[in-house]
Amino acid sequence: MPVRPITIAGEPVLHRRSAAVERFDDELRSLIADMYETMDEANGVGLAAPQIGVGLRIFVYGMVNDDGVPPRGVLVNPSLVTSKVSGAEPDEDESEGCLSFPGEAFPLKRADWVKVNGYDGDGNPVEFEATGWFARCMQHEFDHLNGTLYVDRLNPRYARKAKKVVKVNGWGEPGLTWMPGVDPDPFGH
Repeated sequence: MPVRPITIAGEPVLHRRSAAVERFDDELRSLIADMYETMDEANGVGLAAPQIGVGLRIFVYGMVNDDGVPPRGVLVNPSLVTSKVSGAEPDEDESEGCLSFPGEAFPLKRADWVKVNGYDGDGNPVEFEATGWFARCMQHEFDHLNGTLYVDRLNPRYARKAKKVVKVNGWGEPGLTWMPGVDPDPFGH
């Protein structure tokens, strides 16, 4: 199970809708194993296939939650239904980060509840509800499958700051990656 490089904002696969998975086979299970390995090595709580350059509708997560959902899982071809987002301005404690926007975090309002439907790596149906930070994680990873980075959802004030980060770091270009376990951890874990 090899760790794969993580793509950085600007890589085209991160900015377009991913294709549905059509076959549940050993190749898919191998990809999922690589995704878990990469997420773990990067100290992430979620990782979507586009973040390792694969334009398929898959994400893995590893996050303890209070919703009775196993703390580690995979969702293939997921769909999400969310509650309404409450409040206009995000609080500082609602800061979110992303392995594809490494080392940065910005406040973002998200729904406090989601219902998730999809499949596991063998094609078995998966359905659960998530709340709080676990719901945030589900929305964040689902956004990746639709070509949306969390910074695309920021309010204008934080969006300007995120654009400056892209410019300062030289991101926004295809071909930029970082390698978990080799490159310094951008979040300092």
